[in-house]
Amino acid sequence: MGKTVLTVLGVILAVWLVMTVIGSILSMLKFFFFIGLIAVVVVLAVTAVSKMSKSN
Repeated sequence: MGKTVLTVLGVILAVWLVMTVIGSILSMLKFFFFIGLIAVVVVLAVTAVSKMSKSN
């Protein structure tokens, strides 16, 4: 009986751990995506300002 309870608790803990790791990886990827998006906007803005100042 005790072995069965510990096995069930172990499986629940393993599933919880897997879900936590998947959630943290997805959160990290979303964070990196937004940082990359901001970097692209900054590069485009700097390029646009640079091209406008060269034409004057």
